[in-house]
Amino acid sequence: MIAEFPADRGLFGISVVAELTGVDPQMLRHYEAKGLLEPQRTSGGTRRYSRDDVQQVDRITTLLASGLNLAGIAQVLELEAETQRLEREITRLKGTRRAER
Repeated sequence: MIAEFPADRGLFGISVVAELTGVDPQMLRHYEAKGLLEPQRTSGGTRRYSRDDVQQVDRITTLLASGLNLAGIAQVLELEAETQRLEREITRLKGTRRAER
């Protein structure tokens, strides 16, 4: 049922994400303040986290466990996002090249 919703749709409240990830709500707010998470907001300002956000929290906790601090994690996440963007661009360009043949 939950898989029917897009992975980037904010569905979960902060307490649910805290339970799912084992990260307390205060730390989730801290990750957001540091720019590591960007949960959606309801019209009343309540945070709503997506499945993608839950995976991001898991990634953050994995990187913390490996010894990185939050500044290092921010750089790793930025580089990973750039790598994904470049991979999509390569795939797009390969498709354009095939279409030109």
